[in-house]
Amino acid sequence: MPATIPVKEDTLVRIRGEYLEMPGLSLTAAQAQRLWNLDRPTCEQALGSLVTSRFLSKTRDGSFVRAA
Repeated sequence: MPATIPVKEDTLVRIRGEYLEMPGLSLTAAQAQRLWNLDRPTCEQALGSLVTSRFLSKTRDGSFVRAA
């Protein structure tokens, strides 16, 4: 299994910025991947990192939203 490469901070800043600029933004991983032009592993890792830091939360339907 390949080593996990940390997500670049500028990618996390860009994603946080979009969620801060657009309250109510709700994206699936696939939608986020297209919006930010990220490969799947990078997108999943970035979203996971933002969930772990409690900036985002994952809904039952699999969408990522700003944490309450």
